[in-house]
Amino acid sequence: MAEKRPAYVIAEVEVTDPAVFQDYVAKAVPTLGGTSAQFLARSKAHSKEGTAPVGDIVMLRFDSLEDAERWYHGAAYSDAIPLRQRSANSRLFIIEGEPG
Repeated sequence: MAEKRPAYVIAEVEVTDPAVFQDYVAKAVPTLGGTSAQFLARSKAHSKEGTAPVGDIVMLRFDSLEDAERWYHGAAYSDAIPLRQRSANSRLFIIEGEPG
């Protein structure tokens, strides 16, 4: 049987409208409840090579790619996405990690 692989949500977020972004945070964070999500990082990146990210980097860990996808495509988080898109320039990725 294949080992279970975690998944990571990595977002680069440059807030452009702090008030609306706070509405996004208030709506998005509760959507993580009942999931396997863990916050790993929320801060500015210290770039060593290449173009530095703009804004903050946020990293979440989920137990599996399926868990991360279920959260992202779930109704609760899907409702929050337009608030993030209106209040920040962002790039968001979901990647599968190495087996533990």
